[in-house]
Amino acid sequence: MGTALGGHWGREAEGDEGWQGLGTAGFKGDNLGGGDSRDLGLGTAIVDVMINLQFTLVETLWKTFWRCSLSQPSEAAPVAVHDEAEKRLPKSRLVVLSKYEPVLRWAKDCDHALYQGLVEILIPDVLRAHPQCLDASDPKFRQEFGELANERHDEHPEEMVRVKVAAASAFAQTLRRYTSLNHLAQAARAVLQNTAQINQMLSDLNRVDFANVQEQASWVCRCEDRVVQRLEQDFKATLQQQNSLEQWAAWLDAVVARVLKPHQGTPGFPRAAKLFLLKWSFYSSMVIRDLTLRSAASFGSFHLIRLLYDEYMYYLVEHRVAQARGQSPIAVMGEFANLTSSLNSLDPRQRRGGGRRGGER
Repeated sequence: MGTALGGHWGREAEGDEGWQGLGTAGFKGDNLGGGDSRDLGLGTAIVDVMINLQFTLVETLWKTFWRCSLSQPSEAAPVAVHDEAEKRLPKSRLVVLSKYEPVLRWAKDCDHALYQGLVEILIPDVLRAHPQCLDASDPKFRQEFGELANERHDEHPEEMVRVKVAAASAFAQTLRRYTSLNHLAQAARAVLQNTAQINQMLSDLNRVDFANVQEQASWVCRCEDRVVQRLEQDFKATLQQQNSLEQWAAWLDAVVARVLKPHQGTPGFPRAAKLFLLKWSFYSSMVIRDLTLRSAASFGSFHLIRLLYDEYMYYLVEHRVAQARGQSPIAVMGEFANLTSSLNSLDPRQRRGGGRRGGER
């Protein structure tokens, strides 16, 4: 897997005319080749340790490559490793190289390919239970990885730090969401397999005043009555059939495909997809509100199912938007993370708070 990802990175730079301009900055072919193979080696090493769930080694690998100060003296790389890195690509040139726009684009593409591959390795199926060893290690890793991504890197160009932090933040966020989705799926699976709970849910759902729910929701969502009625009927029918979690997932996927079909292939597809998510969430919250007011016996089951379906809808829409844009889901979320970081940097309150937190670290 690491070799495959590395091959992708190597091809990203091919044919990019901007790379030819590096010669004017004093870089020779052997310098660039050394940087390429070093970054490939870093990516392969990260994939290897992640496959073996050795999450604590990621910080050491990352900081050794960029020649940052490690948090623990015992983690320091061997002198030979440091000397070899300096020989192939001196840190001074690495810093200059990290300011060059084609290199920044290539580094971003590398990180997106790496992190997307890692997500698919760690959580190949968001609905199926994954190894308990990953469950035990995952929260600690996400916390450490998030802290590592947001640490101050004063010795490296701000442009490169921004690219690396955005990609790493998107990876940590995606891993957190997919893990939560997976846990919800396992909990919901037990509910959907319980005949007594399903019957109680059907009984409570049939008492919901959907006409009133639609009347209130239509002012905000502007959903067509026929679309809402079909969703209501399909949901009740699928619940009555006591379908499996996988069958529910197929139904949700069909709903997304049907609603977004008119926008397929248009520039407004991403916006339409996000708007659908907002409408779905608002409408489902109105149904939960009605169940709450009626003190429905199956409220807990509906609340769990609602959480799962909202998360899975987000997952489906995220992947469809990525597919429409010809990108990976990590790349799409990485752009959002980069935008959020840029907006925060313009906020005086965030700058003051960020500086204080940076000093604490």
